[in-house]
Amino acid sequence: MDEHSFKTLKELSDDNTLSQRDISKRLGVSIGKVNYIINALIEKGYIKAVRFKNSKNKIAYMYVLTPNGVREKIRLTQEFIKRKTEEYNFLEKEIEELKKDIDVSS
Repeated sequence: MDEHSFKTLKELSDDNTLSQRDISKRLGVSIGKVNYIINALIEKGYIKAVRFKNSKNKIAYMYVLTPNGVREKIRLTQEFIKRKTEEYNFLEKEIEELKKDIDVSS
């Protein structure tokens, strides 16, 4: 699963009434991409779309995480934390080496 799918899953777990347009704005991707991601998440069984009528009587969807979706979100969050921690440690080491280079050059 790519980062946009993970972020979409996270956004929907925080607020399942977000529209595809809302998600598009939050993630900075096209509505078409969000539609593709949501359909893929539905197909994988991570979310389900439930129709409801909002106050303007337009049909809209509420996206609900399934138990598999919750498990997948937890797994992806753990992976994300691990990857970002490794990146942080690498950058921290690289910064320290650059600081040493500056000290030696001074």
